[in-house]
Amino acid sequence: MDSSLPPAEELVLVDRELARLDARRSQLLARRDWLLRVLYPAVPASAATPWSAPGNPVAPGPVPTAAALPRPEATPRSTQNVLLTLGGVLLTVAALVFTLVSWGAMGIGGRASVLAVVTSAVLLPPVALLRRGLGSTAESVAALGLVLTLLDAYALHRVALPDADGPTYAAVASGVLAAAWTAYGSALTRLRIPRPAAVVAAQLPLPLGVLAGGGGALPFAWAALATAVADLALVLRARPLPVRVTAGVGAGGLGGWALLTGLLLSFTAPGRGAPLLAGCAAVLLYLAGRHVPTALASATVAGVALVAGGGGLLRGAVPDAWAVPGYALCAVALAAGAWWALRPTPGAGSAVRDGLALAGGGVLALAVAWALPPVAAGLLGPMARGTAVWSGEHADRLLTGYPATAPLVLLLAGLALGAVPRLWARCAALALGWALLTALPVSLHLSYGVALALQLVVTSMALGVAVRPGALLRGLVAAAPSRTAPAWPGWAPRVAETREVAPGTVVGWLAYAGGLASAVGAVALGLDSRGATFGVLGVLTVLFGGVAVLADGARRLVGAGGAVLAVGGLVAAGAAAAHAGPAVTGAALMAVPAGTAAVGARLGRHPVAVAVEVTGAGVGLCAAALAAERPALLALVLALGGVVAAATAVRPERRRVASWVAAGLFLLATWVRLAVWEVTTPEAYTLPVTVPALVVGLLRRRRDPQASSWTAYGPGLAATLVPSLFAAWTDPHWARPLLLGLAALVVTLLGARFRLQALLLLGGAVLALDGLHELAPYVVQVVGALPRWLPPALAGLLLLAVGATYEQRLRDARRLRERIGRMR
Repeated sequence: MDSSLPPAEELVLVDRELARLDARRSQLLARRDWLLRVLYPAVPASAATPWSAPGNPVAPGPVPTAAALPRPEATPRSTQNVLLTLGGVLLTVAALVFTLVSWGAMGIGGRASVLAVVTSAVLLPPVALLRRGLGSTAESVAALGLVLTLLDAYALHRVALPDADGPTYAAVASGVLAAAWTAYGSALTRLRIPRPAAVVAAQLPLPLGVLAGGGGALPFAWAALATAVADLALVLRARPLPVRVTAGVGAGGLGGWALLTGLLLSFTAPGRGAPLLAGCAAVLLYLAGRHVPTALASATVAGVALVAGGGGLLRGAVPDAWAVPGYALCAVALAAGAWWALRPTPGAGSAVRDGLALAGGGVLALAVAWALPPVAAGLLGPMARGTAVWSGEHADRLLTGYPATAPLVLLLAGLALGAVPRLWARCAALALGWALLTALPVSLHLSYGVALALQLVVTSMALGVAVRPGALLRGLVAAAPSRTAPAWPGWAPRVAETREVAPGTVVGWLAYAGGLASAVGAVALGLDSRGATFGVLGVLTVLFGGVAVLADGARRLVGAGGAVLAVGGLVAAGAAAAHAGPAVTGAALMAVPAGTAAVGARLGRHPVAVAVEVTGAGVGLCAAALAAERPALLALVLALGGVVAAATAVRPERRRVASWVAAGLFLLATWVRLAVWEVTTPEAYTLPVTVPALVVGLLRRRRDPQASSWTAYGPGLAATLVPSLFAAWTDPHWARPLLLGLAALVVTLLGARFRLQALLLLGGAVLALDGLHELAPYVVQVVGALPRWLPPALAGLLLLAVGATYEQRLRDARRLRERIGRMR
């Protein structure tokens, strides 16, 4: 609207706009009326649309799509199903109440007659309802009828057969109801409830019949298995999905019960449980061959049943110690038979083979776990020392109570895995072989000498495999049966892969880990006797030395370190044999770092030199720890370490690190020697640090004039000035503060002369604090002698002076800061 128009013209425009809005509103109301009639028709389909009537000004609009219409929260079909379900439930509850509770109005015969009539009346209407297309209503009525048939069976038992045995009548009644519901569902195929209900009823006749006949757990399990077989037949042959699902659930429940019963009987009565387990396995294998989705799981459970049955039979015929080996033998036989005899075929054939092999492997893994405690006892038992070193007592630590058949299980598992042409299997076989040899002394209760010799043999064999893993792999490949190559397409490529570097690396490190573990166990076992200790350490020195020479890569480095540790052990054992104390032993151990430094100098830049020298340094740390109880010897050990480090620093490739290590060791040796001499002057400890640090800083400033004085001189100056300042504040004499003040003054003047920030600030700060400490008593006396009003007056005058020259003081402070900042 234009407010500049005259009122008359503006009124005309307003009237026209209102008329246009009224016309648009009438059009929208007419459209809304038509949409309501489309969504909720109340007239015949032939009725005229709003725009077809004569004189209707509304033009036809586009027909609304289904996506544009508002969707109801619940469809009519779902609403109908809910109502029908609720109605059926209420009627079922009413029928149950009528039969079981409301007994007062009529006798049981009358109630039975009424139920029979009502049941017949309820089962017939679904026929007519299905013809009229009312499927949901028919389902609800049919469900009510099935419930009424159950009540009819109960009423028949009370009226006609009151003396019949309960389980027997229930078995017969469930069979009759299953047949009747099956016939009813087959006649009315569009109903989905009767046939699954018939399957549920069919689960009861055989188990209830066995209970009625007084059968025990085994006949009941056979009845459950027979019912499960019938269920599986329905699963495989029936077409309606609800029937297959119901039958599958029943087969799983009853078949699982039969399987569990067989497993329990295999431990208590193997002769009775084995046939049941065999039957369960046969059913499962048939299912695995016919039903691909569950083939792997069915075959695996079948394999477990076969192993349990066979192992149970062996368990009943052998002593208890041979029970687990019997199960392991059955597992190996099953896995081998499945893996080598069955051909991989598309579909369920491969799943059956894999499932049986998986079952055998799982049982074998459990048997191996049973056999592992003797391995742990053989490896860790010597470390659980209860007696002194070299006491000669060792028989009590070779733990007893482990079965002698544990190594047999490990041997069986190792042979089985060794026959599998896969890298992981060969590695597992190698580990089991090591575990077998480790467990032998404990399982067979071998003597001390034999156990120690066997431990060293295991160590040497493992280290030999670690040095040359390719020879072992080639031997395993050559020992593999050649007849398996055509039967197994993946055999040839897998064998070729074992000749690559990666498999050799895996096998080598696995064997190396076993060798190191056995070496540690041999050392712990050898500590029982002095001669055994020297013998074991000597053998390990030779073995690890051979690894350092013959192996490659990181294994060579570890071998070199192990050889150095073995030599260190020999030195320590020699010192102990000479009845030397820990401190003297630590001093003797310094021969090891000296020797490793000589070997490193001979090797030069060889990678083994680093491992040898680092291990020697570790032995040196142990020597220092042993010598710590006698400070005089500790100072000697540290000085010897400094000499070795200084000799190492002569080599160009070690100079950067070894020089600092040598300096630090010499400094520590000096400090320890001063502490032994009971020197308490801090400058005696700090000046040996300050002087070399200042020399190093001076050399650095000559090479790099732009280097900061804080980096070059700060640490060295602070190492002496700060401890001396603390000592001066607690020193009652005048000499230390005077000398410290003179030294701080010299440092400050040098900093001002050469424009060095670190010297100026550190020296000035120490000089100021030292002067404050010296003048503090006199200041206190002067302040005490002044009148009380004078200090506030002086403070006021100071503030006035600062305020009057505030801007000048700020400029002076900025200039001072800039000058100091320009210093290095």
